[in-house]
Amino acid sequence: MASLLDNVNAPADLKNLSVPELEDLAEEIRSKIISTVSHTGGHLAANLGVVELTIALLKTFNPPTDRIVWDVSHQGYTYKILTGRKDRFDTLRQFGGLSGFLKRDESPCDAFGAGHSGTAVSAALGMAVARDRRGGSEHVVAILGDGSAGCGISFEGLNHIATTTKRLVLILNDNEMSISKNVGSMARYMGGLLASPRYNRWKRRVEQGATRLRMDIFRTVYYRIEEALKSIFLRSVIFEEFGLRYVGPIDGHSLHALLDALAIARDSDRPILLHVSTEKGKGYSFAEEQPEKWHGAPKFDIVSGEPVAPSDRPTYSSVLGATLQRLAEQDKTIMAITAGMAAGTGLSEFARRFPDRFFDVGISEEHAVIFAAGMAAEGLKPVFAVYSTFLQRGVDCVIHDVCLQDLPVVLCLDRAGIVGDDGPTHHGVFDIPLLRPVPGLIMMQPKDEAEFAHMLFTAFRLEKPVVIRYPRGAGTGAPLPAQFQDLPLGQAEILRPGTGLQIWALGDMIPLAQDIAALLAREHGAKAGVVNPRFIRPLDEAMLVKQTADTKLFVTLENGAVTGGFGSGVEEALRKNGFVGRVLKFGWPNEFIPHGSQESLMNKYGLTSRAIAAAIVKAGI
Repeated sequence: MASLLDNVNAPADLKNLSVPELEDLAEEIRSKIISTVSHTGGHLAANLGVVELTIALLKTFNPPTDRIVWDVSHQGYTYKILTGRKDRFDTLRQFGGLSGFLKRDESPCDAFGAGHSGTAVSAALGMAVARDRRGGSEHVVAILGDGSAGCGISFEGLNHIATTTKRLVLILNDNEMSISKNVGSMARYMGGLLASPRYNRWKRRVEQGATRLRMDIFRTVYYRIEEALKSIFLRSVIFEEFGLRYVGPIDGHSLHALLDALAIARDSDRPILLHVSTEKGKGYSFAEEQPEKWHGAPKFDIVSGEPVAPSDRPTYSSVLGATLQRLAEQDKTIMAITAGMAAGTGLSEFARRFPDRFFDVGISEEHAVIFAAGMAAEGLKPVFAVYSTFLQRGVDCVIHDVCLQDLPVVLCLDRAGIVGDDGPTHHGVFDIPLLRPVPGLIMMQPKDEAEFAHMLFTAFRLEKPVVIRYPRGAGTGAPLPAQFQDLPLGQAEILRPGTGLQIWALGDMIPLAQDIAALLAREHGAKAGVVNPRFIRPLDEAMLVKQTADTKLFVTLENGAVTGGFGSGVEEALRKNGFVGRVLKFGWPNEFIPHGSQESLMNKYGLTSRAIAAAIVKAGI
């Protein structure tokens, strides 16, 4: 049978397809997404849940004239396939290929880029204001989902709509998940709307009648009846209180229902929100059964659902979880906090074992930081585990609410450094430049899993604001220690003695430093030393000063932005103490690094042993 997808190259190609044809197209797209992601890795479950919704959107609206804004945008795979990128879809998340997220410079249909949650409402409202000022007629549509409706930024945007524009379409893709299961009062409220038995029973009866009567006039009548049913069976709908017309819940896998609802939204004369119920992972049994596990999938075998290249080494995230559990067994004041990603940060087992000491605040990083500060002010020992790139939203809170008051909050920054395939929205390269100048803050990065465990133990004993940053994925394979050790504050560790040249390498860059030192010894007879700083701040200035006696060149390596980063701190300390030799700093340049494997990116930016050794030789050793 001929493939429908072969003949769909742009949104206009959907306009004349019947609903049964669109349903067949949806299955073809699901198969294409599953097949592609099995080879590239990516956000599988969220994308499988929005196939019908995306098709209905593109049949009803006309990007790029109409502006369609996706919150987070990791659920944009169907959108990419249907907006002219079908033939390049196999390059998804590959260096030089399609991004895993929407990007304004990738397609004119991508009205707004994203990668973090909660941006769609505010961005779409800004676009609506621009349209209104120039007298435009285009539609602006924002799709929220994966926990973004509970994000504080979304509420700020919702609060501003009614007084700002009369034409805006919001679609709440409610799959009851962010990365982890949605939590909090908003999630319970949305679940109540989806689950009201009397309302949904009457709603189904009216829908069945409307489906048999396909004319536009009956569609309008149906939604008036639905609004009457809501007033009878549901408590006040919160979105109505924001000045929005609320329609839903709508079956997000019924193209009939979606097309009808979107037609109403398109013609609405006031801001409207469609509440769409979808199943995360729809169409792939493994993802349906474990949507949290399949949120971000590595390469996998389609038949078995197993990863293609599983690692037998524990990840830094799992080390955090295991170490915290051991420490929490001895200290009942230790609390763990996550922002909508218990599994991603390694805290799922902690949550199971210590449910009264685990808090998932949803995608609300600013709240999480201040929440932790409040705990610390009352004698508890909170740990907030969060991806480095997501803590960027809470930097003011770290400064104002934690460090200014010198509160003992431990911030564990997962995915610090280049993440790779997820691209610039997820590269955790800015935490050191953002946080290094903050007075009173202690920053550490471990060389391996054992040192990470010691750092956690040390962090609680310091009773100060502490940041521990660590990379994504598996560590070195170092076993966890039987006994934890207190690390002397600000004391570095010499891994390889040397003279003339010292390489200070941070955490996961230490193996590269060792390779460089070996290469220089082998090919140039150099005796390069390698130092594990352990502390980004306070730096071990005493060791630096001691090394200046027989060192002409210092080299720093870091998996982070080099501008204002760890290397800048080393150079500042050396110059302050009178060092007049050279300092070479290696890290990521002052630009947004594209997506691609970490190996390909390090090759592109010269972060290889051969390239760095050549630069060192050129500088003179």
